[in-house]
Amino acid sequence: MKQILRKAFQPVLENFESGTEEYHYKTSQRITLIFMGILFGALSALVAALAAESDSVLYYIPVVTFGLFSFVILIVGLLGNERAVASIVGGKKRK
Repeated sequence: MKQILRKAFQPVLENFESGTEEYHYKTSQRITLIFMGILFGALSALVAALAAESDSVLYYIPVVTFGLFSFVILIVGLLGNERAVASIVGGKKRK
């Protein structure tokens, strides 16, 4: 199932999985990334609930922004390889 999802989201994953430079990866980075994705998803849902009462469409800009950010983070956190997780977290090889 994971391979099918990886193929479906390959356009998102290939941006983060490409490269040849060394990287530093820890398992806690993946857990942190998934937690942040859930947090941004909850923030998006909260803003959407608060924006539902307004008349302006401009209130949905943060909903879309936080929602897309959450979507990309969760895709990379759940389906990406170690290089993809390290590239989002900023895990460059330390000297």
